[in-house]
Amino acid sequence: MAKLDASLLNNLAPFDQLDARQRQEVLDLARVRRIPAGKSVFEEGMEATHFNLLLDGHVRVERLNPEGEKVISLHIPPGQLFGIARALGRDHFPATALAVTECLVLVWPTALWDTFVERYDGFAAEAYKVVGNRVSEMNNRIMELATQHVEQRVARAILRLMQEHGLANDAGTQIAFPVTRKVISEMTGSTLHTVSRLLSRWERQKIVQSQHRRICVLDAVRLEQLTHSVH
Repeated sequence: MAKLDASLLNNLAPFDQLDARQRQEVLDLARVRRIPAGKSVFEEGMEATHFNLLLDGHVRVERLNPEGEKVISLHIPPGQLFGIARALGRDHFPATALAVTECLVLVWPTALWDTFVERYDGFAAEAYKVVGNRVSEMNNRIMELATQHVEQRVARAILRLMQEHGLANDAGTQIAFPVTRKVISEMTGSTLHTVSRLLSRWERQKIVQSQHRRICVLDAVRLEQLTHSVH
């Protein structure tokens, strides 16, 4: 396989304090995986033998609750570390990472984690910032489930996806990967029927457009308003 070029890591937060020589050193220690859409990068409960950085594509993080029901925790955009069980003090992955679109992933053995933390300026700070942000996001989701009505939760979930994974087009802002109504129900702790009813209503009101598993936000201001009020 051809040697990876250090420019692959340019402007990526975990390595943006490194010089070109150090970035090349990091890449020489990695292997590249291409994950087809719909396939898992790793499964919940697997031994955490590696950690990853998403170069391209989108990854969905899923867990099973005690009743065996799927709960979608978050979506990871390109440029972020994931599968960083070592940063959580864990030996096994606490969730499943699923490729929503075809993904290009850099993979390093977990045995290198401490070396990266000690050797590369900024790596540890970024890694633990990622952990903090994701814990904060999960706490926010728990609060939403406990305190918000379903319409607010669904509106907030779509708005979050738009803000973190949106691509502007002539109509508005389209979420960059396929999102089914079932996925939204699993993200928000609601039923498929409720999500379908809300999206159909919002389509009639020209707040969103949903076709072929693609959601486009037509009116972000009105969607934001729905996160604060219940009709």
